[in-house]
Amino acid sequence: MSKVKLEYIWLDGSQPMQGLRSKTKIMDSGFSGKLKDCPNWSFDGSSTQQAEGNSSDCVLKPVFICPDADRKNAFLVMCEVLNADGTPHESNGRATVQDKSDEFWFGFEQEYTIWNPETDLPVGFPANGYPAPQGPYYCGVGTGNAVGRELVEEHLDLCLEAGLNVEGINAEVMCGQWEFQIFAKGAESAGDQIWVARYLLERTAEKYGLSINWECKPVKGDWNGSGMHANFSNSELRTANSKEKFYEICEKFRDVVDEHIAVYGHDNDQRLTGLHETAAITDFSYGVSDRGASIRIPLYTVEHDWSGYLEDRRPNSAADPYKVAARIIKTVSS
Repeated sequence: MSKVKLEYIWLDGSQPMQGLRSKTKIMDSGFSGKLKDCPNWSFDGSSTQQAEGNSSDCVLKPVFICPDADRKNAFLVMCEVLNADGTPHESNGRATVQDKSDEFWFGFEQEYTIWNPETDLPVGFPANGYPAPQGPYYCGVGTGNAVGRELVEEHLDLCLEAGLNVEGINAEVMCGQWEFQIFAKGAESAGDQIWVARYLLERTAEKYGLSINWECKPVKGDWNGSGMHANFSNSELRTANSKEKFYEICEKFRDVVDEHIAVYGHDNDQRLTGLHETAAITDFSYGVSDRGASIRIPLYTVEHDWSGYLEDRRPNSAADPYKVAARIIKTVSS
């Protein structure tokens, strides 16, 4: 009987955005497919900017498992990185989440740009010059409007077959820019699933000779940047029945803008300009159905008697969802 492949995935020590790494562990064919039966594993941290060469062992602790539909007899295993003594490594954003009860629910809207390495431009951009201005690309259909759909659809199928809770996909405002959305009850679960989905996207792009650009402003000028809008709620928001309560929670974010921006992705000043459906990075605002605000109060919330969720529109596409969720939880819980 065939043996089983476990693809251990982790975040390295790269800056300003951590990169994804993975390696394959072979298990006996009787492997249960359960997380509890995935052993810890070590790796060379000196080769991933996470340790010195004279003491290079780091530990991979499995935290999430799902089927790998793109390979036979295989599973994807998301891991957090520990030091040799079992403490969380400094690069371990998951360890910063303080919500073990899954009180907080998160829905991340992950935008990205499909990139052509040969032209060093988004797919759909000519080697010299620019495509037609923004307008036809958002949720667009047709050749020249929806560029890269084959890759996007393959990625979606792999995510669904893996059991990731993808709630939708769409072409975004800039040519070659797309988005997928993932919802989970629990900040750790939401982060795990976003990172596994990112891994699957990068690996799928390999087949097409393309890459994925996570930068928040990959094309300068009059083009939309890429975000990772964070929709969030806790039991208080889900059952508030109170406009005043929503405003009170929004106000908690006003005095900790810098703390949020610090973990909302690098180079966010290039994206949060007050243009292209963003609030300026120097401002803080909130409003009903306002995509130009820092925090949007969705129509869903208003229409459900002021019970529901909020959307922080400031996190960018390169942000670590673990760290974003951890900071939001800290602010709302203060």
